[in-house]
Amino acid sequence: MADRGLMLFALERSREYGARVAAQLEVPLAEHEERGFEDGEHKARPLVDVEGRDVFVIHALHGEPGQSPSDKLCRLLFFIGALKDAGAGRVTAVAPYLCYARKDRRTQPNDPVTTKYVAAMFEACGADRVMTFDVHNLAAYENAFRRPTLNIEAIPLFVEHFAPLCRGVPVAVLSPDVGGTKRADRFRRALAAAIREEPAAGFVEKRRAGGAVSGDILVGDVRDRLVILFDDLISTGTTLRRAAEGCRAAGARAVYAAATHGLFMGKASSTLAPPALDGVVVTDTVRPAGENALPAHISVLDSSRLVAAAIAAAHVPP
Repeated sequence: MADRGLMLFALERSREYGARVAAQLEVPLAEHEERGFEDGEHKARPLVDVEGRDVFVIHALHGEPGQSPSDKLCRLLFFIGALKDAGAGRVTAVAPYLCYARKDRRTQPNDPVTTKYVAAMFEACGADRVMTFDVHNLAAYENAFRRPTLNIEAIPLFVEHFAPLCRGVPVAVLSPDVGGTKRADRFRRALAAAIREEPAAGFVEKRRAGGAVSGDILVGDVRDRLVILFDDLISTGTTLRRAAEGCRAAGARAVYAAATHGLFMGKASSTLAPPALDGVVVTDTVRPAGENALPAHISVLDSSRLVAAAIAAAHVPP
């Protein structure tokens, strides 16, 4: 049953995703206007009364043709500001993909900690809460924001997808780098509960210096196993391909990749095509660059019901 206190907006490039979330919540998307100007500037405003309402705004902040991550971030921030100026009681930013989340610490002298700066901008524009999906570094995300945050995990979707493939066969769940081992282990334990078997665990060594990736040590038993390489995002695909090649060389019977955010930059789709991997599974937090842009070996899982459940749980009725 819809709650009259909850109001849901989805900005232009996230409208289709927002409509699916709205259908789950049985709440219509609220009307708004977005207008661009000749010099590239823009404005957005609600077309309905938001006075005192508990407002959620959906906008995925990945780059795509015509709008960079910075463009999308500004549109979301300015719209949040407009909602607060119009009297919204509470505004929650729902960013299925949160831009700049990978730059969460200093790795060189005078490096920016961009996650912290993004958090400050959300606060300055009046956001009362920020939700995202499988942020790159959960501790850094939570520490950067002085307002409440929520990180939604896509693990239940991946367990539903992979459990039928994994029953009755030996399985291993690996992180393609050391930094993602805790994330991969959470998925491994959830998968174990579903299939009632304990998958092997492991990781592949990765070192990054000056933009170059190296390292080929594989830790874990993959021989004659179905291997799932589990990560938070796919960018160029080179890290996952290197990990898959290491698993093949160590005797894996099949290798799949799973990641929440499928950015697929450059030739990533072909980089991860068979025979390098038997399949790639992502969620729909990132919109493909064009219609039918993703080839058949890439499966896309619908994450809208998890977002809807998170919104329903966070909503404070009037």
